Amino acid sequence: MKKMKRGVWLWLLAVFAMVAAACGSAADVASSAADEVSDAASDVAEEVEDAVTDDGDDEAMEEAPEADAAAGPGEGRAITMGRGNWSSGYVQAEILHNLLEEMGYEVSAPSQGEFAPDLAYQAMANGEIDFWANSWYPGHLSWWEVELPNGSQVGDNLERIEGSLMPGGGLQGWLITKSWADAEGITTLDQINEDEALWSQLDTDGNGKGEFFGCPEDWTCDDIMESQILFAGWEQLEQTKAGYDAMFAEFLVKAQAGEPAIIYTWTPTSYLAQAIPGETTMWLSVANDSVLDDSNPLGADGGEAYCQRCGESVGYTGLGEDTCLQGPDGCQVGWEAADIEITANKDWLANEPVAREMFNQFKPPLIDLAIAGIALDASDGSDAAVGKIADDWIAENRDLADSWIEAAVAAG
Repeated sequence: MKKMKRGVWLWLLAVFAMVAAACGSAADVASSAADEVSDAASDVAEEVEDAVTDDGDDEAMEEAPEADAAAGPGEGRAITMGRGNWSSGYVQAEILHNLLEEMGYEVSAPSQGEFAPDLAYQAMANGEIDFWANSWYPGHLSWWEVELPNGSQVGDNLERIEGSLMPGGGLQGWLITKSWADAEGITTLDQINEDEALWSQLDTDGNGKGEFFGCPEDWTCDDIMESQILFAGWEQLEQTKAGYDAMFAEFLVKAQAGEPAIIYTWTPTSYLAQAIPGETTMWLSVANDSVLDDSNPLGADGGEAYCQRCGESVGYTGLGEDTCLQGPDGCQVGWEAADIEITANKDWLANEPVAREMFNQFKPPLIDLAIAGIALDASDGSDAAVGKIADDWIAENRDLADSWIEAAVAAG
């Protein structure tokens, strides 16, 4: 198997591990999914190269029916939607956009309303956009605490569509260069912080602190990691904040060269297919007592929502030793698996029962969105590429999409 294929296989396997955890039976899911993972891994590396360069000669592909706007429940109704400013959320937003248009709605292009979380929730609360499909909870609940000029809080004007899209689908944590971790016997971030011989190898600017690649400043994960550093007492570590693609590119060069490097990342994205956990990188553990609670050590507005031990479990421990370093508490990535959900303006949603039911129904398989991420990474990243991937998914999953539409129309 080629490296790209093996990377894809390992990534898809991680996705299935998330599905198994959500279903409560890792063994059963892994057994039933093994053949599908193998087939997908064998084909996807070749298929994605042509995914967005085809001129449209898809005779074997079932064409989606023309939307009958006149008969649709959304006829004459306009929707303004947004999307997050990270590419791994583009395809799901585009699929939802297209399905709403099939029901007759006039929906703005997601790319016309691209926001970072710090502004997206205010835009929804103010009615500038009606909804987006890129909420990461519980972390994004911190933005609900922002006060608006009228004295209300952002969250007073929003509704979270709980259980929509990808509940528990956002695995997140830190990756480390595998060969460096193996050579030094590294298993946890706590260990690196406590040993100058280790953190000093990450100190590229000579300021006496080891750096790891984190998040851009306008996301939310950067604030969570700043809180995590203070809570855990990682005084010898600091987060580098910059554009994520540039940071990941630098990390990947280091990791492939066997140099010391650590980066925050998440699923579903194509980054894991490049980082190849188990070969080039490993998920890095933390100690259980270092997993952030709701004490809000930074005193940030809404910072209690940064908690990674406030759900049913402490952090996430569902990855195996083939991809995750085993610390004293086993594989503990230090982050809860986030719920990736739809959020909407409350007043707008109250008048849109059809859209509400579509949001409730909309749950593309996590594995499909993972593969879509690979396709997008193999493309030029343009809006046209995103559109083609979304169109192809709908055509290939016509029955599922129609079942969502039927349920949504019935709700009207």
